[in-house]
Parts: sequence; structure tokens; C-alpha cells
Amino acid sequence: MARTLPAPARPLLQLVSPLGAGPEFLDPLSVDIDEGIDQVMSSPRTTVRAELKRMCAIDRPLTPWIRLLADHDGDTWKDLHRALWTAYRAVLAHRWPQLRTAFYVETAWRARILSRHGLQATLTSLAPSIRWHGLTLEIDFPRDVTIASTGQGIVLCPSLLWAGHLLASSCPDGRLLLIYPAVTPLPLIQDTAPSDPLAALLGTTRARALQLAIHQRTTTELAHDLDVTVAAASMQAKTLREAGLITSHRDGKAVWHQCTPLGLDLLTASA
Repeated sequence: MARTLPAPARPLLQLVSPLGAGPEFLDPLSVDIDEGIDQVMSSPRTTVRAELKRMCAIDRPLTPWIRLLADHDGDTWKDLHRALWTAYRAVLAHRWPQLRTAFYVETAWRARILSRHGLQATLTSLAPSIRWHGLTLEIDFPRDVTIASTGQGIVLCPSLLWAGHLLASSCPDGRLLLIYPAVTPLPLIQDTAPSDPLAALLGTTRARALQLAIHQRTTTELAHDLDVTVAAASMQAKTLREAGLITSHRDGKAVWHQCTPLGLDLLTASA
């Protein structure tokens, strides 16, 4: 993607690591792109300097442009404003309606889990790497880190563009921010929005697999009914299992799959 970015957007490559990390002021929580870019442009100078210093200490070279950005040079910040809008139009604008639809379906689904099954089930359903140890929420991260809650609450933010491990940060108001991979990432969203809300959340094939798993089925039977390979059916089942929507158990050479109460609840809600 870096090679295809229009020239006005390329200054952003100086700020964002190839691994995806970037200064936090560049990625504020907002309701839409206009508000988000406005928040970036009004970032406090102390925050900007601290975040640029942090990124340069990780893997970003301290370029002349970054120095000017840290000094709040007017023309450089105009460059940043133009770069953000250019990158949005080149990378996300054509997918924005689908991103919004998938985001609202995802958040509605999580809200239903919260209302029906409580906070503990909601948090552990975000990723297979999350578990409770007494009153402590444990999350597998690439490195050991302890995050103390300040009592301000937790913000759950699904990402349709990130399929890796959970990301944790702090909001400016002290709330804990957890960014988790959405059940269906962007590449699996169809070009035309499905009329079935379950398909909008899971993708058409995976939604069908969940419906089939109302009655216990083997991986081979799922593959036959979905008209996909056994390997593809196994991958669909793995994703549903990690989301807590089905259980799987082996009996001899066969692996059987069936809906969990959470999966049945989702099917009922979308009916």
C-alpha cells in the first residue's frame, strides 16, 4: 500500500511504523472522519511532542519534517492535514459505507451479548486470548504489561482493518481502550451489503455455517453443505469456535461442531 499512496499522503509514512504502530494523537476516537481529522489538528503540543519522541525512540527516524511537526510549524501541519485527507480518499473512502455498516452490526451484536450474558462473557468473547483470573482480566500480548484500571470505564473498539492480537491503550479521559479484531474483517465484507444482518456480521459463508451447526455436523458435512473444501470448512469452524459461537469435539477421525447458547442467541436475534 505504501508504494501506491498518492504523493500528498506519503508524509504519513514517516509517522507510522511498518508494523502498524504510530503516534496516538494520529488515531483519536471519533464518530466520523471529519471529527477525527479535526481532533488530530487540535492535538495539544505537549502530546504531539511526547508521541513523536516515543515513536522515534522505537523505529521512526527523526526527519526534518517530524522536527517541524513537533515544533508545530504551520505549513507542516497543513501538509499533515492534506496527507490525512488524501490517504482517506485513496484507501478508505470507497469502503467507508461498508465499514460503517459492519461497525454498527458488530457493536449491536456485542451490546446484545452484554445485555444477555454480562460483562465477563462480553470481554472474553472479544478474542480467544482473553480470560478471567479471579477479578483480573488477563490478555495475551506479545510482551508482558500491566494496565491498572482507573475506574473510569472501558471503551471497546472493534477494528475491521486489524486481525492481530488485542491492542490496549488509554483514552485521554483515563478510560481503558481495547481494540479488538471484528468478527468479520473488511476483506470478507461483500461489495454489496447483504440483506441478512447475520451475514453482514459474519460473512455469508460463515453465517450459513453457524445456521447449519444448529444440528451437530462434522467438518466434512459442513464442507458438503457449504460447497467448500474440508480445509475451508475447518477454517470457518475455527473462527466461529474462537468467537464462542460453536463448540467442536473429536470423535475418532471426525470432528463434530454444534452451536453454543451464544451462537443460538445470535441466530435468534437475527431471525
